[in-house]
Amino acid sequence: MINKHTHTFWWIAGLVFCGLIYLLSPILTPFLIAAILAYIANPLVNKIDAFHYKKFSPSRTIAALLVMLLFFAMLLLILLIVIPLLQKEILLLSQKLPVYFNTAKTHFEPWLQKNFGVALNIDFAQIQQILTDNWQTAGNLAKQLALGLSNQGLAIVGWLANLVLIPLVLFYLLVDWNIIIKKISHLIPRKLIAKTQEIAGEVDAVLAEFLRGQLTVMLLMSLFYATGLWLAGLELALPIGILSGLLGFVPYLGIGLGFVLAIISGFLQFGNLHDLIPILVVFGLGQLVESMALTPYLVGDRIGLHPLVVIFALMAGGQLFGFAGVLLALPVSAAIAVGFRHAKTRYLQSHFYTGSNT
Repeated sequence: MINKHTHTFWWIAGLVFCGLIYLLSPILTPFLIAAILAYIANPLVNKIDAFHYKKFSPSRTIAALLVMLLFFAMLLLILLIVIPLLQKEILLLSQKLPVYFNTAKTHFEPWLQKNFGVALNIDFAQIQQILTDNWQTAGNLAKQLALGLSNQGLAIVGWLANLVLIPLVLFYLLVDWNIIIKKISHLIPRKLIAKTQEIAGEVDAVLAEFLRGQLTVMLLMSLFYATGLWLAGLELALPIGILSGLLGFVPYLGIGLGFVLAIISGFLQFGNLHDLIPILVVFGLGQLVESMALTPYLVGDRIGLHPLVVIFALMAGGQLFGFAGVLLALPVSAAIAVGFRHAKTRYLQSHFYTGSNT
């Protein structure tokens, strides 16, 4: 009877916990993002914390601060490099819009006129002027911020609060990560501790392989696509290449969106299908390099999930937790898959499956 009551209690506790997670999902995003970053950075914090040189030995707090400074320095460096280049590319695109529109008009207007009786009577010069004026006035940050605060003040305040909360939560998690893990371990029933540690070790291996390896793949593929598209002569090679690589953490999104943008941009720039062949070659080689070389070497066997499960996990994660849910969908699914593998093994050995009465 005690066993039955205990199982009932844990089922109820699990359902209550899942319900709380669902109800609190709107405010969990900064905590989830901070937890992801803390998990990735904790090994580096441990190494700095364990470093000894003569009488100098940094504390865990100093180690956490150093790692956070490294994070922010890398983010700032990326922004300082990417934003001016993107601004230059967008200004170049706005200046060449009349050429692009004329190319599109030359190719599509006869077909539209013949099949639908539609003519493209568009003032391209006016469109270019509007885009140029709006892009130049977008630099007035104070004015834009004031307008945004007046129109959507609460949303912006909430967004800024989350942005400030992420580094704060990250700092405390990095400082106390090992303590938190030990306290969780002490709460696990002793008869389950060995099996729990075994499963946790497998989950950690899967997550480490996925998160740290995927980050490296993303950076390398950004470099590959940007370089390849530049060699193919595409004017928007840099932003499209970076976007294709960095969105690689969401399966099919990075390659799909980057490919579509590159084809559209290339057709508008070159004006014929023949010149799109180098772009097709770049994305084809990119997929071969990623799937046959980088991912197997840096990530391993991916996470062993069926494509339909991947799509469902991404949609469910996005529905429950927004962008952070998309980030977490695949690693969490991989962790759950580890648990299901152990549950399947136990089920196949159970009396219920084998039909044994002993």
